Amino acid sequence: MLLSQIFFALNADAGFRGTLNGFYDSLNQSLQESLGVGNEVATMTMVTIALLVLGLLAVLSNILAKFLIAKVVDRVVRRTRWKWDEALHERKVFTRLSHLVPAMVIQFVGTTIFQVYPGLAGFIDKAVNLYVLVVILMVISAVLNTVRDVLNESSVGTAVPIKGFFQAVKLVLFIIGSILLLSVAFGQSPLVFLSGLGALTAVLLLVFRDALLGLVAGIMISVNQMVRMGDWISMPASGADGPVIDVSLTTVKVRNWDQTYTTVPSYDLISKSFKNYRGMFEKGGRRIKRAMYIDTQSIQFVSPEMLERFKRIGLLRGYLEQKLREVQEGNNDPNLDMEVLCNGRRLTNIGTFRAYCAAYIDNSPLFRHDMISLVRQLDPTEHGLPLEIYVFTKDTGWVLHEAAQSDLFDHLFSVIGEFGLRIFQEPSGRDFRNFLKETGTSGPAA
Repeated sequence: MLLSQIFFALNADAGFRGTLNGFYDSLNQSLQESLGVGNEVATMTMVTIALLVLGLLAVLSNILAKFLIAKVVDRVVRRTRWKWDEALHERKVFTRLSHLVPAMVIQFVGTTIFQVYPGLAGFIDKAVNLYVLVVILMVISAVLNTVRDVLNESSVGTAVPIKGFFQAVKLVLFIIGSILLLSVAFGQSPLVFLSGLGALTAVLLLVFRDALLGLVAGIMISVNQMVRMGDWISMPASGADGPVIDVSLTTVKVRNWDQTYTTVPSYDLISKSFKNYRGMFEKGGRRIKRAMYIDTQSIQFVSPEMLERFKRIGLLRGYLEQKLREVQEGNNDPNLDMEVLCNGRRLTNIGTFRAYCAAYIDNSPLFRHDMISLVRQLDPTEHGLPLEIYVFTKDTGWVLHEAAQSDLFDHLFSVIGEFGLRIFQEPSGRDFRNFLKETGTSGPAA
């Protein structure tokens, strides 16, 4: 009987306040007579039962709304090829929207049955407003996540680290939402809290200095595209060397080549130097820059015997024809005494080997011939004459690049003896023992 009277109250017209007051008075009197309690206990019991029924209605309406939304959304998603609805469904945007239904039920029914209790009705109205505001913030957050997911799968997401942008938008959104929640909870204008927030700016800047610097740096990194997802960066100061796997608002996460992870503050990428290898992959060429140290005592002019052997090397035919023609033209002066090695022009084994290295690289399919390719001499050192190879491989992958580099130097180290040259190497214990055997000495006395 009591439940039927309460449901009758739920359907009461808000315009008939006197009728509703009479209903509450009769219900209160009925409770006092049936339970044998006083007026205050009967009123509290009546309000408690009404709140329980109101809560039950809110739960049932939420369940019904989720069920209907799930049925409708599933059918729509399956029938359409539009990827946005699938993304919205995966991020549960529609499910979060269903939470507005119980708020509407509580707002409509609660203000109706509790209008004779202005204090309770005002509390319910404020609670519903706070709940609706929280639900709206959750829905907007889910929509932002949906947009980010869709953009990540597009060309925009691969070109620009958009995660930081969305984190910044969410941060601003929740700051505004917090101010509105405080405004509704305390019944004050949002301007009051904004003015108070302005007074706390200096304290916030001091306490959250690192976070704010990271926020600004994250936005700069995203706008200037300094770092993208998948970029290989090297930052020795932070111990980072590997591909970037996450770019957030305040940090950049790097998976190092040894399968460890390094988290670098975004501000460090602005204030400190780092190397980004993105250009290497975009250009499609990876550099080789390595020197062979030639024993200077093995450098000499090309003898007739060596020249005959060089002429049999296919890669040197064009070079030798041109150089021999230049040498012959330069040595036509009858006043030159060619018995003296300093007079005239002559070929050297180091120059011929350098030409062979360049020809070998030019004829190899492993290297980029449209990029810089040179074989040059560096300043002599105590370890000999550095002959540096500077060339770019076609494959930028680490394994294939190293294989091409090893193949190149395997060949050059193997053929350098054909040019009468020797690679410099520090003497080892075996070298000293061989020397003692050859000289017939036993070494210093013990």
